Amino acid sequence: MALNSVKETPLTVDVLIVGAGPTGLTLACDLARRGVRALVVERADALFPGSRGKGIQPRTQEVFDDLGIIDAALAAGGPAPVGMVWQGGERQGEHRMFDATEATPDAPYASPLLLPQWRTQEILSARLHELGGRDVEFGAELSGLTQDGEGVTAHLSDGRTVRAAYAVAADGGRSTVRAALGIGMTGETVDPHPILVADVRIPALDRDNWHMFAPTADGTGFLAICPLPGTQDFQLTAQFTDGTAPDTSLDGVRAVVAARTHLAADDVTEVRWASDFRPRAAMANRFRDGRVFLAGDAAHVHSPAGGQGLNTSVQDAYNLGWKLGAVLRGGAPEALLDTYEEERLPNAAQMLGLSTRIHRGEERRGAATRQLGLGYRDSSLTAETRTGLAEGALRAGDRAPDGPYAGRRLFDAFRGPHFTLLTVGTDAELPLLDDELVHTCRIDAYPPYGKGLFLVRPDGYVGWAGEDTTGLTDYFRLIHQGS
Repeated sequence: MALNSVKETPLTVDVLIVGAGPTGLTLACDLARRGVRALVVERADALFPGSRGKGIQPRTQEVFDDLGIIDAALAAGGPAPVGMVWQGGERQGEHRMFDATEATPDAPYASPLLLPQWRTQEILSARLHELGGRDVEFGAELSGLTQDGEGVTAHLSDGRTVRAAYAVAADGGRSTVRAALGIGMTGETVDPHPILVADVRIPALDRDNWHMFAPTADGTGFLAICPLPGTQDFQLTAQFTDGTAPDTSLDGVRAVVAARTHLAADDVTEVRWASDFRPRAAMANRFRDGRVFLAGDAAHVHSPAGGQGLNTSVQDAYNLGWKLGAVLRGGAPEALLDTYEEERLPNAAQMLGLSTRIHRGEERRGAATRQLGLGYRDSSLTAETRTGLAEGALRAGDRAPDGPYAGRRLFDAFRGPHFTLLTVGTDAELPLLDDELVHTCRIDAYPPYGKGLFLVRPDGYVGWAGEDTTGLTDYFRLIHQGS
C-alpha cells in the first residue's frame, strides 16, 4: 500500500536529466551549485563501465576547473603516451599523435588529458554528491514523456511519475527522449569498417607507449593498444573489414591480438569491457522541443577520432546549465533558453566535421581539437561595442583567457555561477550591478585582453565588451529581465 502510494505521487523537481553519462552528470553538477533541484535518471544499473571517451581536451579541463574537479581529474589521469609503431614484432619508431604545446598564463591546460570515461563519471558523481545534488536514480528507464505550458511529465518503467519544469535528454546516440519527441537525425557513415573497442589487461606489455600495429599483409585493419593512466588497463581498438562482426568475448579479443601483434593470446588476461561499433557522424535536426532539450550524444554523434564527442557534450551541458539556472533561480526571461540551440548547434556541427576529417586522415589533431578557439561571436547574446579592433584581438563571444589576478588567477575569480565584470587597463567608473549576480575585477594592461571592459558569462565566454560602460546596463538587463 505504501509503495503504491509513493508511486502514485509525482516526484517534483526543477529539471529532469535523462542519462548519467558525462553530459548528464556535468549538467547536474552545474545546476546543483546554482540551487536548482535536478534529478538524474539512468536506465542502467550503474555508471557506464568502459573507457570509451578517454580524451579530455584543454577547454573541457577549464570547465572541470570551474566545476571544482580539475585536481581530481589530473590526479586520476595523465598525458597521452607517445605512439610506438610496431611491425613484424619489431619497434619501428615513434609516432606523435598530437602537436606539442606548452601551458601559458592565459591557457593553463595545453594538452589533452587521458582519463577513462568511467573514471570521469565517478569524479563527476562524487562532485554532485559534494554539492548536495540528488543521487542518480539507477535502473530508472523512461517509458513516456509529455509536456505542457507549465512543465514536463515523465513516466518511469518502475511506475513512478516525475514532474519537472524542464527535461534534458542526455541519454546517448539512441536517445529514447529524442525518439519520443520525433526529432530526426541527419548524418552519414564515417567508415563502414566495424571497430572493436575493449578495456583489457595485458601484464606482458609495457605501459610506456601507445602501441600501434600496422595492418597485416592480408589487409586486415589496424590495431592499437593504449595504456589508461591510473589503472592496470589498456584500451584496445581494432578495425575489421566491412561485413564482419567483431567477437567481443575474451577468446575473440585474444584471437585478434594474437593475429595482429607479437603478443600471445594468453597475454590478454582479462577483458573488462568491450564494444562493437560503426563510426558515424550525425546531428539532431534541432536541439530543443518546447521544454525539452537535447544534449551530448542525444544531439550529435561523432567518430571517436580526435576526441571531440565527450568534450562537445560536456560543453553542451555547461552552456545549458547557467541558462537554466538564470531562468529558474535568477528571474531571467524564458527566451534566454532559445540561445542554447542557437549557440551549441553550430559548434556541434563544426566539431562533427572536424572529427570526420581526422578519422579519414584529412586533418591532423591540432589546435582545433583543443577547442580553445571555439566561441559565440555570432550569438544574439554577444555584444561587441568597440570599434577598430586589430585582427586577432579578443572580442565578445570569445573564450575569456586566464591570467594572474591578485595573487591568484582570473579563473579563480570567474569560478562559480556568477558573471564577472573585468576591467583591463582602465579606471572607468562602473555601474551598480547586483553583487550576487556580477563580481567585479580590475587588472592592469594584460596582452591577451588588450584594454577595455569585459563581462564574462558564467560559462567563461565574453558576453559584452566595451571601451567604457555605455550599453553595459542595458545588456545585462536584457539577459536578466528581457527588456
